[in-house]
Amino acid sequence: MNYFKLSALAALLPCCFVATSAHANPLSLGASVLYMQSPYKGGQDRYLPVPIINYESDNFYIRSLQAGYYLWKDRQDQLSLTVLGSPQYYDPDDNDDGDMKSLRKRHMTLMAGASYSHTADWGIIRTTLAGDVLNNSNGFIWDLAYLYRFELGDFTLTPGIGALWSSANQNRYYYGVSGSESSRSGLGRYRPDDSWSPYLQMSADYKINANWRASLVGRYSRLGSEVKDSPMVDNSSQVSLWTGVSYTF
Repeated sequence: MNYFKLSALAALLPCCFVATSAHANPLSLGASVLYMQSPYKGGQDRYLPVPIINYESDNFYIRSLQAGYYLWKDRQDQLSLTVLGSPQYYDPDDNDDGDMKSLRKRHMTLMAGASYSHTADWGIIRTTLAGDVLNNSNGFIWDLAYLYRFELGDFTLTPGIGALWSSANQNRYYYGVSGSESSRSGLGRYRPDDSWSPYLQMSADYKINANWRASLVGRYSRLGSEVKDSPMVDNSSQVSLWTGVSYTF
């Protein structure tokens, strides 16, 4: 009934919730656990296992829940076509609130679009624009972030700040309440517009030895007013944590 989403994550889930560490070797495999705070009334926070699959080549990449094909790639700039899982969903059968149980189910979806990043001495600019391709929400998301990486021996720390834009269709699918749902549930009818949700993010990566790495990614998001004003939602913010261990070949 929440995200992941991982996704989701992680990815990205959430859709843009991806660790930012880069490795010289092309393939890493591992396991991770994602914690996601539910934004929904009566929703339960989730701990979800997420496999780590990272592969990087000159032409394409796989980053757990995101994959892409490079249109342009050099040391500073990378432009790619991308697909990513958006595991956000809502299942009324899993909800503890009586009114929320009368709402329809919202499904996970797959999104496709373009992603761009620029790396310089002053930091990293990263952005992704993607839209639903499975005819679920028919919505779009746009993620824009600035990050700065600190290299401390075998330890890498990457704080960041960003914002996630969700189109009106995206918000209406996951947070809107139709007239028929309002009649069944007693919740007020709600038809949100597009919204911006700013966030703070911190990524930590530790090189245990030549092959093994441990990572932790945390994000704190302030939900946009069009989201937090929904009768489905009882939080004004959301916390996500993703931790795992991977082996680089």
